[in-house]
Amino acid sequence: MGTKLIGKVLIFGLLSTAGVVAHAAQAGGGGCGWGNMLFDGKSGLGPHLLATTTNGTSGNATFGLTSGTNGCDSSVRLGYGGKSWLAMNGMLDTVAEDMAQGHGEALDAYATLLGIEQGDRAHFAQVAQANFSTIFSAPDVTGEQVLSATLDVMSRDQQLARYVKQPS
Repeated sequence: MGTKLIGKVLIFGLLSTAGVVAHAAQAGGGGCGWGNMLFDGKSGLGPHLLATTTNGTSGNATFGLTSGTNGCDSSVRLGYGGKSWLAMNGMLDTVAEDMAQGHGEALDAYATLLGIEQGDRAHFAQVAQANFSTIFSAPDVTGEQVLSATLDVMSRDQQLARYVKQPS
């Protein structure tokens, strides 16, 4: 392979795993897996990628989560410190347009990501359209606010409430 191609492959690989790296520090606790043990105390992209790769390729973090070993604790609440998927994917405006109309691919994708079964998606679209001004309460609403408002609206609907996961 040429140097340019190798460089492109490395850059693509780093960008592709960026989301996994952000997630790796939290899943199973702050030190879950051999990768975290090997690179304990290190910071920077390199050690994070190597720790994630070590945990992923050997399966030790999965084993640790199921067995309670390797520094893993499945009772730890997972958290996400990144941007909303709605904002990152530029979908917020498209979801708003579809929701205002009561149908569309972005609204269907949103329903799918919320775990709404195919048979309930038309009802979800109707409820979302009827509550559009509650869900999109301001022109500068964030993805997190839209999600929170959507879940609140769903929790008050008899048919959709079952899709709202209650915090444990």
